[in-house]
Amino acid sequence: MESLGSVSESDRGAKEIKLAPAPPGEEEVDHEAARPPYIHAMLAGGIGGLTGDMLMHSLDTVKTRQQGDPHMPPKYSSMGNTYYTIWRQEGVRKGLYGGVKPAAVGSFIGTMAFFGTYEWSKRWMIDYGVAPSISYFTAGLIADLAAAPVYVPSEVLKTRLQLQGRFNNPHFDSGYNYRGTLNAMRTIVRHEGFGALFHGFKATLWRDLPFSALQFAFYEEERGMAKRYVGSNDIGLPLEILTAATAGGMAGVITTPLDVVKTRIQTQRTDTSSSPPNQPTSSLSPSSSSKHSTPSKSTHTSSSHSRPISTASPSTAVRAHGAATLDTSSVIRGLRIIYKSEGIWGCFRGVGPRGVWTSVQSGTMLVLYQQLLKWFDQHPLVSNNAEDL
Repeated sequence: MESLGSVSESDRGAKEIKLAPAPPGEEEVDHEAARPPYIHAMLAGGIGGLTGDMLMHSLDTVKTRQQGDPHMPPKYSSMGNTYYTIWRQEGVRKGLYGGVKPAAVGSFIGTMAFFGTYEWSKRWMIDYGVAPSISYFTAGLIADLAAAPVYVPSEVLKTRLQLQGRFNNPHFDSGYNYRGTLNAMRTIVRHEGFGALFHGFKATLWRDLPFSALQFAFYEEERGMAKRYVGSNDIGLPLEILTAATAGGMAGVITTPLDVVKTRIQTQRTDTSSSPPNQPTSSLSPSSSSKHSTPSKSTHTSSSHSRPISTASPSTAVRAHGAATLDTSSVIRGLRIIYKSEGIWGCFRGVGPRGVWTSVQSGTMLVLYQQLLKWFDQHPLVSNNAEDL
């Protein structure tokens, strides 16, 4: 997350980094002393985040399928197998890019909110004498909190649409069957309540806050090493990509268990979802109100479990469907359930696609963010005096 402020760090914070001495007669240019106007930072962040998310959306779908697969044994055994199977059976638009609309809206608006909040809170803390490293860390947490109310509902819609695939999907029974984004939103609100759009809110924060903190710590250290190696604040595009990608990838791998819990909480279904459409239920599954009824095997889940979603890992042995359920919204309890039923590999289900996704997405977003800031500096949308507004 250090990259979010690397272009706009104050003089006080920038002087913390000691670079190789400049040649005689030349002064070291401190690119981090500049503070771009908020509108520049927000647009650069929004465009960068949107580009990174759209570029890697298909891989995010692969990760979601692996983490939320309710079948036993799991249908998808590896990242390559999952990608090929979804593409062959369901295609690109409805399969690999299912849920892309809510993902795009949530990514752009949420990232704009993130970068705007990050820049404001970071500058405020630095101006009041808070150490730059603490300012970056704290600003990243505050920015995630600010973006979450926008991001979480779009994440719920995106995740469910990714898990279901195409409408009336004959190849994968996820328990969901929406006609599209608006239909999914209406169905969720009508049968599960408005609060269902915020399922996994705490779990999302549990995942994103540590991710942002780790990404910031890794990226700050790597950029510091790169600057000392190059002897300049301008480390060049190859090192910008390398530092951003490795920081995001490492943070993504470490926080995979929290991502697994978040995905399961947002996609778990109520027990009444298997009942016929003509039976009134308090939490009706979208699939039960459509032509694509849930296969009879899903009704064999134990009635004692209110949320029968399988937590099986691709590496676990075949067991009865519904033997392990995640009947909780607690992150800690969810991790315990997964660990006891599946072991450590169950907690890291989907780690491959998540590691690749966060690496490429972070590299794309952070590098594009900095390049766009440079472009906006040459073609300003507002006067430089507006940066203090």
